[in-house]
Amino acid sequence: MSHKQNFRLSYGDCDTVGIAYFATYYPWMERTYSSWMYDNGIRSGELADEFDIITVGVHSEATYLQPAHVFDDLTCEVMLDRLGSSSYTLGFEFRRDTELVTLGKMTFVCRTLNNEKTDIPPRIAEVLQSLDRTGEPVG
Repeated sequence: MSHKQNFRLSYGDCDTVGIAYFATYYPWMERTYSSWMYDNGIRSGELADEFDIITVGVHSEATYLQPAHVFDDLTCEVMLDRLGSSSYTLGFEFRRDTELVTLGKMTFVCRTLNNEKTDIPPRIAEVLQSLDRTGEPVG
């Protein structure tokens, strides 16, 4: 299973020469991830009420392989990179048609409401495991 979001770059996403600004990719990673969770019945804003946990983003990165330009149509796809007992890393691929433009990663940790380390709730782990894995063929 995968989740993709399509979007078109606009002038506000780009620098003065029309190339996508590096930070433009981060909101799309978060949107793609949170929309995918929402589609699977998990609401980020309700984790404390439903699971007695919060998730905290502790690391993010992006590797820019090809420039993207104003009005390019891009697709962001979220995949599972790593699933631990209390943390997980998601991978993101940005494509222009079939061309890979940017790779991203975001790592989240689970914390109790008192900010102590805790395991990923089984329901969330189950949903995460349904994602396609990074580095494997996606069909």
